[in-house]
Amino acid sequence: MKSCVFFYGTLMAGFDRRRRAGIDDRLSYLGRGWVQGNLYDLGLFPAAVPADEGRIWGELYETEDAGPVLAALDEIEGYHHDDPDRSLYQRNLVSVTLPEARTVDAWVYFYNAPIGHGSRIPSGDYHEHFKTR
Repeated sequence: MKSCVFFYGTLMAGFDRRRRAGIDDRLSYLGRGWVQGNLYDLGLFPAAVPADEGRIWGELYETEDAGPVLAALDEIEGYHHDDPDRSLYQRNLVSVTLPEARTVDAWVYFYNAPIGHGSRIPSGDYHEHFKTR
């Protein structure tokens, strides 16, 4: 079954996490886009939180092998579909906006714990933020 996923942090190109998960060869890059929300720097990784204001920039990918890909991502993100309230991240289907104003529904992992001392990334772009921190 075809499905799309949106990465905004350490699963984006340029980081090693996705390759280590063994799913890189099952993903096709569709482009850069954004989802609505706020992005926070928690130190080792970012946290996206749904919000009415703000944009989170990232990469959109398509997979024709959604079951195994989502299972691997669920494990990475600490998402338990049978107990989402106790998950570190929750997987939600949201609309991703691409530069040409086209939208695509994709799975996104939103942080499901207190932000604590995490600082908001005003640009919503973790890749750019990571280069300058």
